Amino acid sequence: MRAPAALCGLVGYRASIGRGDWRGGSHLAQSFDTMGWLFRDLEDGPLLAHTFAPGRAPAIREFKRFALVHDDFLHDCEGEIVTSFRTVTDELHALGLRSTTVNVDWWAKSFDIFSPIQAWEAARIHAGNFDRVQPAIRERLEWGARITDSELSILRERHAEFRSRVDELFHEHELIALPASPVARLDVGADHSNARSRILRYTTPFSLAGVPVVTITCRIGGVQLAAGRECDESLLEMAAKIGSRRRQR
Repeated sequence: MRAPAALCGLVGYRASIGRGDWRGGSHLAQSFDTMGWLFRDLEDGPLLAHTFAPGRAPAIREFKRFALVHDDFLHDCEGEIVTSFRTVTDELHALGLRSTTVNVDWWAKSFDIFSPIQAWEAARIHAGNFDRVQPAIRERLEWGARITDSELSILRERHAEFRSRVDELFHEHELIALPASPVARLDVGADHSNARSRILRYTTPFSLAGVPVVTITCRIGGVQLAAGRECDESLLEMAAKIGSRRRQR
């Protein structure tokens, strides 16, 4: 949801893990798969959040602060993406939120946790059908099928530890902002193998954490704004305020 939104000039909402009704749907890897929406107007977000809400929607939380990832994390961002990130940061400041910069070097471990768990789960869901998919995907499924129970147990422990550390960040800072993609466009027919790994470095930490995320539209690219799990409605209300402020300018 997040990267396609950023690359297509849309808003993308990724719901908290476990929200929504999967009847009629099919998982790739249940530990990370979530519901979501792609839409155009930030102000529509609060309405869309209700479609995945578990029963009665919680009270809306007023956010007071947010964290920015340290500039070191943005080393591979295109210049226009960094400019968009600064613009959204300024918009949050204009809405009265205070910001703090956080060092998230430990996020470098996220893909090493995410990728094998995803492959292991996908291999079991799609067992017997590996020959029906393209070679690159088939290789990932075959790799997942070879992961042992003991290896998976260690990965689950690392996942739980990572998720706990991200929870601590949200407890302290309420919201976290960073670009949804370090690149502004993907050309049709080009080799995007390197772009995929670059984009996943930005999205995987929140995928592991299972938190709600909204991609804020920008003139170029998009910016992820994330909150703690089950703060979906409050997060999308915050995004809607950005949309309302833009419309009034």
